Amino acid sequence: MEKEISEALNVLKQGGTILYPTDTVWGIGCDATNFEAVEKIYQLKRRKESKSMICIVSDFKMLNQYIEDVPEVAYDIIKYATKPTTVIYDRPLHVAENLIGIDNTLGIRVIREGFCNVLLKKFKKPIVSTSANISDQPTPKSFKEISEEILKGVDYVVNLHDKKKAGKPSSIIKLSNDGVVKVIR
Repeated sequence: MEKEISEALNVLKQGGTILYPTDTVWGIGCDATNFEAVEKIYQLKRRKESKSMICIVSDFKMLNQYIEDVPEVAYDIIKYATKPTTVIYDRPLHVAENLIGIDNTLGIRVIREGFCNVLLKKFKKPIVSTSANISDQPTPKSFKEISEEILKGVDYVVNLHDKKKAGKPSSIIKLSNDGVVKVIR
């Protein structure tokens, strides 16, 4: 796994895109603070920029660096969630402008273990995490289902496909700073 972490880090630091196993499904990622790298993913997925993407962070400390005001309830939701949960927050900070929703929100998932957590801790910045498919196509449940276009379109494919089991996308909850909680998925 160390070799894969090192290779992925090099690509991320150079503004490249990676295909990597997340805690849910295979994802396409890049440096969430790099406008051009985020743009590459929109183009690869043929996704409208009005349809925002999420990113992942390693812990609450990193989360607090990229959201202006994390509602207290978010910590409990994340801490007690029984499956991977992405929370959409108001007023993100220090991320690429094209990653932020038109309503000034950003979905972030805290990843506490595994490949992504190690990668995030070494990279020290959030990483985009969007499903490894062309927009409006089904989300691949396994590495074998990822299209050739995606495989060839990223700068690096993390070689851990034999270790990642089929997964499901995360739950998504929107937490507004006015106290409104909405379950999206």
